Amino acid sequence: MNQASPARFLPAPLRRYVLHFETTIENAVASFAAALPPGARVLDAGAGEGQYAAHFTAHRYTGIDLGIGDAAWNYASLDCVGDLERLPFADCRFDACLNIVTLEHVTDPGRVLCELGRALRPGGELLLVAPHEWEEHQTPHDYWRFTRYGLRFLLQRAGFGDVQIEPVGGFFRLLARRLAHAPRMLPFPLGALVSLAVAAPVLLLPLLDGFDARRNFTLGFICRARKAGAPRPA
Repeated sequence: MNQASPARFLPAPLRRYVLHFETTIENAVASFAAALPPGARVLDAGAGEGQYAAHFTAHRYTGIDLGIGDAAWNYASLDCVGDLERLPFADCRFDACLNIVTLEHVTDPGRVLCELGRALRPGGELLLVAPHEWEEHQTPHDYWRFTRYGLRFLLQRAGFGDVQIEPVGGFFRLLARRLAHAPRMLPFPLGALVSLAVAAPVLLLPLLDGFDARRNFTLGFICRARKAGAPRPA
């Protein structure tokens, strides 16, 4: 859900529960940042409005974005406006990189991952989040959806190893999210009535998510990978 979602009016714990995908991403970025040594050079590729920059105050953070995804966004905080398919950085410039729900917005995702690999030092860490079952957004710049197998293929072809891919929720969390979006498609007062009707399922369905062991139905994936090669001595 975007900032216009009614979920923004919910108490913080309930908002985190309903917006499980966003909460999981935020936690993954925080964990990624905490594991990096102070002063590490971090590239936020597809930084948007820089919403994750606050996690990297102890590091040398660089945010880059093409700045065309959302006309309502403020891209003034970017360190660099540029194309992720042709990064304006030297080889092995960064110690770590994050690419958060951005890969679906580039025309050549394989090339972008190769560029991220080029810009990372050997042994450099990558945190990647990509959608699987998600509505069209930031149109017309919305081109792809990814399976875990496609992501692994692209990462390995780009020279990454130690690839770990985790689905963010399963079928029942996905179903709850879809129900939560349904009232937004309806005119008032029908939308308000449907909001009341789906409130209980939206809150209860995620409790069943543990029954979906395979998680073939998921909103998206969080991936961690490492550029091949030994890290440089500290």
